[in-house]
Amino acid sequence: MNILMIGSGGREHALIKKLLQSPKVTKLYTAPGNGGISCDSICVHIPVMDKEKMVAFAKENNIDLVIVAPDDPLADGMVDAFEEVGIRAFGPDKKAAIIEASKVFSKNMMKKYGIPTADYEVFSDPTKVMEYITAKNEFPVVIKADGLALGKGVIIAKDINEAKNAVKSIMEDKKFGKSGNNVVVEEFLTGPEVSVLSFTDGKTVKPMVSSKDHKRAYDNDEGLNTGGMGTISPNPYYTPELAEECMETIFKPTVKAMAQEGRPFKGCLYFGLMMTPKGPKVIEYNARFGDPEAQVVLPRLKTDLIDIINAVIDEKLDEIEIEWSDNASACVIMASGGYPESYKRGMEITGLNAKGNLDGVTVYHSGTLIKDGKFYTNGGRVLGVTAVAPTLDEALQKAYEGVGKIHFDGVHYRKDIGKTK
Repeated sequence: MNILMIGSGGREHALIKKLLQSPKVTKLYTAPGNGGISCDSICVHIPVMDKEKMVAFAKENNIDLVIVAPDDPLADGMVDAFEEVGIRAFGPDKKAAIIEASKVFSKNMMKKYGIPTADYEVFSDPTKVMEYITAKNEFPVVIKADGLALGKGVIIAKDINEAKNAVKSIMEDKKFGKSGNNVVVEEFLTGPEVSVLSFTDGKTVKPMVSSKDHKRAYDNDEGLNTGGMGTISPNPYYTPELAEECMETIFKPTVKAMAQEGRPFKGCLYFGLMMTPKGPKVIEYNARFGDPEAQVVLPRLKTDLIDIINAVIDEKLDEIEIEWSDNASACVIMASGGYPESYKRGMEITGLNAKGNLDGVTVYHSGTLIKDGKFYTNGGRVLGVTAVAPTLDEALQKAYEGVGKIHFDGVHYRKDIGKTK
């Protein structure tokens, strides 16, 4: 098969490395890709949102399968564009991708179908938001931009001043553009967080192995929310009993609800969960593989990813067995100093081999470029260093050993990935 991957980050690199294990792959293109990805795939310089150019490229190059990995093109109907011309594409269509593209939609859907989530209210007027938060006077409080915001549109305000600043930056300063026209104000839930990615064909849902993401920029969960600073799999808090409860109260009801809403979801559906004292609740949905969750979950997948993708597209997911390795995996993100705010680009990366890799670990490239055979930083999150081992402690040790061999000026990474409080 000739395959086109759409995207340019660590998640896409993780998918690419898994696809390359399949004997069914003939040629693999990535648009637009990045420096490290170009070592594993033919990179094509097409902007991620350019539907016309993507479709034209797929036609010209006899593409058999397209994988749309990032949230923005999914929400914009990239999958629909390929389906209209008869090219197989993996990912939800525009109607289904709204589950991530609009927090208001997903919260209202959960309320309608009785799917457990935090209590919430929706606002379009900043004055009304502050009246509500002031009257409730319960802190911390969670304030979310309605639309897509690169995983950074959620602010947890510890007091009234932080709430005011959050509302101002989202709704008035439009820090996330029109994503901040509406906000969702939620009660603050407590408990361990669990990420569960799942394959679904709109009828059947098959959860992947669990993972735990570390969102905050600094050790001890301090600093700003990021796109993710590291992950482990499995999540130590996610017991078989909790997995069964989530399946019955969250996973199956969500897939059924989307179908009943006339928006059947086909692709990878991500469940961001909180194990609260009152049971598991949904914090958020994503309409695609999480990043960096994909970088610890996919290395544990034993079944051919192409077979799973075909089963999803053909709505035959119930006919396939998906196998996972019992090993644990850990990923540490190496980021540019200053991320998630301002940071420099163009720092030379040393310690990698010519293929952008390193013995003993897998290096996923999130934000790199390659010039004259050398790798340079080209983003906030630069590399994901992943190790797989029989135990989580061993996987973490191997991942951090790998991190210690790689260097670029201003490098920043968390030293406490996988630590449980």
